[in-house]
Amino acid sequence: MKTLIPKETDFARTTYLINASGKTLGRLATRIATLLIGKNKRFFAPDQLSGDQVVVINARQVYVTGKKATQKIYKHYTGYPGGLRTYRLEELLAKKPEEILKRAVSRMLPKNKLGREMLRRLRLYSGAEHFQQAQKPIPLEV
Repeated sequence: MKTLIPKETDFARTTYLINASGKTLGRLATRIATLLIGKNKRFFAPDQLSGDQVVVINARQVYVTGKKATQKIYKHYTGYPGGLRTYRLEELLAKKPEEILKRAVSRMLPKNKLGREMLRRLRLYSGAEHFQQAQKPIPLEV
């Protein structure tokens, strides 16, 4: 029996539209990461870009459980001495609401060139409007 190696033409790529209002952050991020990696496809190859494009609207209204809004801390290093910046989740939600979901999804993707290419296929919008109408996104309930 031969091993099937999928080609680029075997991957039928689609664009999904996800409304994040009222959804839990972690559960939403795992669903988005699964779509970006392509594990829901018939042909899955971990060494190829087989995932779909995902458009997320209303990222500002994502929900976290417990005391995470005040206790969860994000860190960012600027590259300069003494340049470690820390943000609480509620501060980052007020400043850049898309960044919370982007960081959660990016930490679930592979840490290589392929993972960075997958992350480029994620479009995040804090409001209800998006600019991917030409791709005819399919609404997906999470």
